[in-house]
Amino acid sequence: MDVKELDKAIQEIALRRNALKKIDYNNPKYDDLEEELHDLEDSLHVKFGEYLEDVLQDVHDKYCPDTDVLYPIAYLAKSYSISDKNEYSVATSEGVFVEVDSIPGKDTKLVIVPNPIRVILNVGQDHQQIVWTAK
Repeated sequence: MDVKELDKAIQEIALRRNALKKIDYNNPKYDDLEEELHDLEDSLHVKFGEYLEDVLQDVHDKYCPDTDVLYPIAYLAKSYSISDKNEYSVATSEGVFVEVDSIPGKDTKLVIVPNPIRVILNVGQDHQQIVWTAK
């Protein structure tokens, strides 16, 4: 598995999602950006879908075995914050809802974040835990 290529692919999707979120639906560039985004997502699924599904299955088995694994694209955030040092982060509201038995009564979500590629468990509004990092 070429982790650097996977990381680059997820960063490209993150950049397109951020760009799309910043423009109005009526903007003439919107459709082109949306098409580029879908092409990048399709490419990610074809090249890395099986690998990411295995990673997500392992994370689910360990943290939320009662929740079904979705397609990896579902675990990508709607938008990412990117620092001047190209470090990616997400809000605690991002991710796919999962049921974590050891954390009852809290909203818990899994989200994939690039650079480095990792899966973060968002717990409530104030806690994030890295539950997997690419090697």
